[in-house]
Amino acid sequence: MSIETRIREKAAELGFVACGFAAADAAPEAGVGLREWLGEGRHGGMAWMEARADERESPTGLWDGARSIIALGMSYAPARDPLALAGVSERGRISVYAQGGDYHKAVKKGLKSLGRWLAQETGCQLKVFVDTAPVMEKPLAAAAGIGWQGKHTNLLSREHGNWLFLGIVMTSLELVPDGPASDHCGSCSRCIQACPTGAITAPHRIDARACISYLTIEHHGPIPTRYRAAMGNRIYGCDDCLAVCPWNRFAEAGRANQAFLPRAELAAPALGDLLGLDEAGFREMFAGSPIKRIGWARMMRNCLVAAGNSGSADLRPRVERFVDHADPVVAEAAEWALARLA
Repeated sequence: MSIETRIREKAAELGFVACGFAAADAAPEAGVGLREWLGEGRHGGMAWMEARADERESPTGLWDGARSIIALGMSYAPARDPLALAGVSERGRISVYAQGGDYHKAVKKGLKSLGRWLAQETGCQLKVFVDTAPVMEKPLAAAAGIGWQGKHTNLLSREHGNWLFLGIVMTSLELVPDGPASDHCGSCSRCIQACPTGAITAPHRIDARACISYLTIEHHGPIPTRYRAAMGNRIYGCDDCLAVCPWNRFAEAGRANQAFLPRAELAAPALGDLLGLDEAGFREMFAGSPIKRIGWARMMRNCLVAAGNSGSADLRPRVERFVDHADPVVAEAAEWALARLA
C-alpha cells in the first residue's frame, strides 16, 4: 500500500472527508494574486495579511524544508437552510461555521494526530496549519485537487459543496501529487448576485472592505453607513454567497464533524437577549466559540446595527442603554439604530 493511500485512510479515520497532495511549489499564481489584492488595498484593515506576505506567497517561503503539501478538508455541512432567518428580523444571523465549536481546535487536533502518525511511520519532518499562520489554504487545497476556488473565492467541492474547513500539512516527504481539480462553476453567477453589498466585484475577485464577514468580524471601527442596511440581521459573518451555490445539494449534513453541530443558543439568538449581555455574560455565552475572539464591544456594535434594521420598537429600550456608552463605536451604532427605529 502506498504512503499516499495510507495517509488518506488515516485522515478519514480522524474525521477528514477530503485529502489531496501537491508539490510545495504547486500554486505560484496564488502569490501573484495576493500581491495584486494587497496592492489594491482590498484587504482593508487586515494588516497581518500584508505584514507576512513574503511567507504567505509560497509554502517554501514559510518553511524551506517543505517538499509536499497534504491538503485536508473537514465538513461542516449544515442540516438547515443557512438563509432561513433572512426575514426574521428580531433574531441575529450567525454564520454556519461559527454556530458550533471552534473549528481551529477540532481541525488542529486532527492535523496533529495525523502529523504524529506520519512522523512515526516515515521519520519525516512536517508542520501543520489551520487558519492561524501565513498559509494560503484555498489555493493549496485547489492545487491538491480536493476542490476548486469558486467565483466567490471560497473552495468548492463536488462532494461537499463549499462547507469545508481546510487544514494543511507541509512535509519533507516527496509525495505523488494529485493534480488540481477542474473548475465546475461554468456560467453560474449566483454567488455574485447574492452578495448583499456587492463585495464580489467580478468572478474570483472580492473586496474585503465591503464584505459583511469582514465588517462584522475583522473590522474594528464603525461599520460604514453605506453597508449597514444591507447587513440586515447578520451579526457575525455572512453565508449568502455560500448558501446559494448549486453544488451544495451534494453536501451531506450527516458527514459533518460532530464538533461543528450548532449550539441551540447560537442557531437563532434573539437580538434583545444579546443586547442584554454584559462582558461576563458575553464570555460565558460564547465560550468555546470562534465568536469569542471579536470581543463584547464588536458584538454589541453588530447587534445594534441589526436592531436598527429590525424595525422593532420593542428593541428601543435595549438600544437606548448604549447611547452614552464609553466606547464611541458602540455609542454611535446605538444612535444610528435609534434613528432607524424612530
